[in-house]
Parts: sequence; C-alpha cells; structure tokens
Amino acid sequence: MITVFGSINLDLVFNVSKLPGPGETVLCPDYFKAAGGKGLNQAVAAARARPSKDLSINMVGRAGKDEFGDIALTALEGAGVNIKNIRRGPEPTACAAVSVDAKAENQIVVASGANTMLKDDDLPDKLLTPETVLVLQMEIPLEANCKIIQRAKQRGVRVLLNLAPAAPFPGDMISLLDLLVVNEVEAKMMANHNDLDTSSSRAAARAIAGKFSVPTIVSLGAQGAHAFSNNEEWQIDALPITPVDTVGAGDSFVGNLAVGMALNNSLAQMLHNASVAAGLACLTQGAATSMPAYMEVEERLGDLPSAQKVSRL
Repeated sequence: MITVFGSINLDLVFNVSKLPGPGETVLCPDYFKAAGGKGLNQAVAAARARPSKDLSINMVGRAGKDEFGDIALTALEGAGVNIKNIRRGPEPTACAAVSVDAKAENQIVVASGANTMLKDDDLPDKLLTPETVLVLQMEIPLEANCKIIQRAKQRGVRVLLNLAPAAPFPGDMISLLDLLVVNEVEAKMMANHNDLDTSSSRAAARAIAGKFSVPTIVSLGAQGAHAFSNNEEWQIDALPITPVDTVGAGDSFVGNLAVGMALNNSLAQMLHNASVAAGLACLTQGAATSMPAYMEVEERLGDLPSAQKVSRL
C-alpha cells in the first residue's frame, strides 16, 4: 500500500514564448486547467506506475468545496486513487499559476488555500501499516509532516520525503526517513542549512546521506540522478528526449520510486524505472496528465542504460 499525504492543487497552465522577468507582462493566447499539486501528482504517478491494482494508492489531503476541487478529485479517482480520506471544507482549493516557455522551462506560483489546513490526524491509522510506503512533500504545513513521520515510524511504516519545494527540515526527522529525494536546489539548500558541503548538488546529497544516515537521491534534470545509500553511490543518466513540458517530471520520478519501494525493488532498479518515467512525463503538457503508465515505462527501459555503481563512500 502507498499512502500519499500532501497537497492538492488546480493548475492554470500558460504556454508563453518566454518566462516573464520582474515587472514584465507576457501575453499568451490561451490557458488550460489541470489537476496538480505535488501530492496529487505523485499519487497519480504511483497509480499509473503500479504493475497491478493489487497495490492500493491512497491520497490524504484537503480541498475546497469548489470547481477546482471537483476537477482535482475527478483526476485522482480517474487514475484509480482512493480519495475517501480527502476532506473538503470552506477554504478554496489550492491554485498554481504555471508558465511554460518554448524551451519547456517553467515558472510556478502557488496559492496554498486548503493545503494549509491539512493536519496529521487527517490520516487514519488504517493507512499506516508495516506494509505502507508513506509519501510526503513540502506543500503542506511542516508541523503536520513531522507529526506524521513520528506516527508512521512508531507503526513500522517506510517513509519517503520529497523535500520540495525547498525548505529547512528538522535533522532528527530526516534521520527517521527511509528515503530522501531532492533536486539540485533542494540538496544545496539542505546542505547549507546543516553546514555541509555545497560545492555541488552531488556533494551536498552525499553529505546529507552521511550525516543523517538516510538513503538520498538527488535528481539533476538532463544530467540524470545520483543515489547514496549504505556507503555506496549509484548514478544514472536521463532518458534521451526532446522535452515538451518538464513540470511533472519530478513528481513522476517520486511516484515511481514509491512504487519501487512498495515492491521491494533494489535501489538500482528503482532509479532505472523512475528515471525513464521522469523522462516520459516531459513529453506531454501538464503535470498529472503527463504521468506514464506501467507498460509505457517498461517499453522504454531499454532506451536508458541501468544505474551504475560509482564508488564506495
């Protein structure tokens, strides 16, 4: 079982010729609405990545009683995610303004709305079992994440934290994790906050893994990813593609890692599948709508060499 405790958004996506600078207005002909939010995206990614529906995917979050909430929950349910533990209230569903330029780079602003109301007791104990992989991100209150980590570890749950968007996180909580996933910015931010090596994102992730004794994966976009665990380092390239929209790539990566954890796959196999899935997510516009299915990933595994052990730490 995978339980995702996190954000639910509605994305307003604008395709622009260039991303605006400070004080600049950029016009575009149209926009579209799509379900989003890191929690929602990762739940959809996991649901689509699972080899069968025997692996249940549960979403725990908050949404408003509004049109945006309807769109988001319909997307989750359509992907086969259990939405019975999503609470809806008077606060508006979170909304993200997503601008994507001709190079597939993006710029995002989020109004957090109902996500700010999520509390640890929104997650029932029945979704925290020794067979559970719990997936967390940083678009919800820090206090809720910390309380959930403590509850989860008391119940034998494996916990994956995606430290996105970048924000300081208590070191004693990091040490309880089973997997930490960061990108280049998040790795350096966390390393700097803990007075660790920030000479490169790779060095930062290595230092984090060592200090907190937590398996750590740093995603490097077109440069692939590195993983640090049990005094070993693994590296994998990125899937060779021409990206259309990179917005959902990181969430596709995390959702597929969660499935790998639930299936007890090796770290190298998890990296391989997640890296292919992240690349495929860049070929379609939107976030949740871009998540590849299990067979789509399987068919492209041969296009990316497997993860390689780099060295012992």
